[in-house]
Amino acid sequence: MIEANTLSLGLIGDNIARSRSPGLHRLAGGQNGIAVTYDRLVPKDLEESFEQVFARCLTGGYRGINVTYPYKERVTQALRIDDPLVKAIGAVNTVIFEPDGPRGHNTDYSGFVAAYTQVRGSAGTGPVLMIGTGGVGRAVAFGLVALGTRELRLVDRDAAKAEALAEALQAADPQMQVTIWLDPEKAAEGASGLINCTPVGMVGYGGTPLPRAAMTGAKWAFDAVYTPADTQFLTDAEAQGLTVISGWELFFFQGVHAWAFFSGLPLDEAQLRRDLSREEETA
Repeated sequence: MIEANTLSLGLIGDNIARSRSPGLHRLAGGQNGIAVTYDRLVPKDLEESFEQVFARCLTGGYRGINVTYPYKERVTQALRIDDPLVKAIGAVNTVIFEPDGPRGHNTDYSGFVAAYTQVRGSAGTGPVLMIGTGGVGRAVAFGLVALGTRELRLVDRDAAKAEALAEALQAADPQMQVTIWLDPEKAAEGASGLINCTPVGMVGYGGTPLPRAAMTGAKWAFDAVYTPADTQFLTDAEAQGLTVISGWELFFFQGVHAWAFFSGLPLDEAQLRRDLSREEETA
């Protein structure tokens, strides 16, 4: 559905004014001689519900859309999901509009695995604390399954969400020990990996979900937030000597994988990184 060397894409989410996705996909299109339009669609700004915005996308000439916070779980109700893994995750960030209806994919999952291995190679994760069990948290948790994590501690203000994720993970990997905690500082004791999958720290949601002192003894940290890339959570982790995995890496790889779904066309990933960095420097 690339017509006349043009490709129409979009992003539905809240607080996405600083999203780098439009630039990533425009640059990806440029590598392939395709003009890409990529619209930011914020339901509250459009004075519509998520469902209304999504319905307009269905008939609006889009090849596909990305979906971000807080709609990744909500969108699944409107989609056909063929991949059993994505069904188990229960969250979608990439939607392709096919002639027989919209289909859902999850490139947060594959993007996190790629981001982790980019920084830590084949190193084991060790026991992991993950704060936040919403859409991106579910994808990251299943990424941890793929990485061989044997112990995962979940923290979320919504206990029902944490319990639902724990059940899904146990069904996918009965050997994984999954526990639910109320206090992130207690849960951090003895953890090797620390993960933030909440919006805390992004533009408009200042702060950090875990005090710096609680990071002592951990080996690595990942923050799903990438606007800004240098969140307080990661700045504190680096100061404590942890290896940090930026949310920018997840953003990059999920975007590369989404591009494959949107277009089926190749990418020079190294060039895309350079071009994105150049744009950020001049922004």
